[in-house]
Amino acid sequence: MIYLDYAATTPMSEEALETFVSASKNYFGNERSLHDTGSNASLLLEACRKQLASFLNASPASIYFTSGGTESNLLAIQTLLKSAKKSGRHIISTTLEHSSISNYFKVLEEQGYEITYVPVSKDGIVSLELIEQEIRDDTILGIFQHVNSEIGAIQPIKKIAHLFKPFNIMLHCDCVQSFGKLEISLADLDVSSISISSHKLYGPKGVGALYLNPKLSCQPIYPGTSHESGIRPGTVNVPAIASFVTAAGHLISKRQGEQKRIEALKHSFKAEFQDVQKIVVFEGSDEDCIPNIIGMRIVGLEGQFVMLECNRHQFAISTGSACAIGMQKPSDTILAIGRSEHEAKQFFRISIGQFTTQDDLIKLSTILRLIMKQNLITGDMTNE
Repeated sequence: MIYLDYAATTPMSEEALETFVSASKNYFGNERSLHDTGSNASLLLEACRKQLASFLNASPASIYFTSGGTESNLLAIQTLLKSAKKSGRHIISTTLEHSSISNYFKVLEEQGYEITYVPVSKDGIVSLELIEQEIRDDTILGIFQHVNSEIGAIQPIKKIAHLFKPFNIMLHCDCVQSFGKLEISLADLDVSSISISSHKLYGPKGVGALYLNPKLSCQPIYPGTSHESGIRPGTVNVPAIASFVTAAGHLISKRQGEQKRIEALKHSFKAEFQDVQKIVVFEGSDEDCIPNIIGMRIVGLEGQFVMLECNRHQFAISTGSACAIGMQKPSDTILAIGRSEHEAKQFFRISIGQFTTQDDLIKLSTILRLIMKQNLITGDMTNE
């Protein structure tokens, strides 16, 4: 199986695996225990916190370890709303957000919050002018992902934060798809919180981190909690955190060269379809986009069908849609960038990682052409 679904999850790196095994053997204690075994685990935990903070150019005291991106997103939103310095129940966001956030919006609306969804361009980029038009006296929070998981669009987070600052509007940023691929310096990025996840970085599943800006004086949402300075309950998984930070450090150390390599892979892959540009459609733009994620459609074929056919030929790709009881749900991202529901159902995603080779993508292009040929999809068709 040729794996091309790195945006969904990554295999653990050898460095992360070795660290996890070593830490599990030697630092298994509960970091809150007062004996030496617990103290040693606590020392390792704080060393990991300091290391991760250095990757983000942030204070160690602002870093809280969690079970992953979803928990970090929910903790961030709940904590920020509880800690807001001004009254209001208006939130600005987009329909591009991760499901952990978009689903939670429904809960917030039931609690009396109003969510304004700012439209995005055909390339998935939000307009600062449109955001500014939606700011009200009762706007207390903006929620914008850094990188979209389906087409890789990069949002202008620094400019959004600058726009919000005079209005005392807090900003949460989901950085799950960007951390390790783009440089993130929180000393220069005036956001209220960010979320990151280990298993997108060749680390273990079930661990992530939350950054909360120390200027906010955030109030914990769980009373009486002792772990992670009261931000989240539950025994801290120190071995997994050590593995996570090891994986992140290894990825960041080679980020610049690796991203250039992946960009070249994406460029050569897209070139394989130059003769059928009206049939094979690449969504998003090559600018303001990370190269790791390639969103595409084959006109006339549903993305779910393409994904299953690729799987039959031993290629692991994904679709931006979820299937439930035989019905394919169209991609929210593709709908947001102006495609029809029919076009959105055609969407599928290739995501490249450190083990992807040019030969892998050449083989995939051959299979995609075979799928088109077998289903009588030819270059003579016009784009829908």
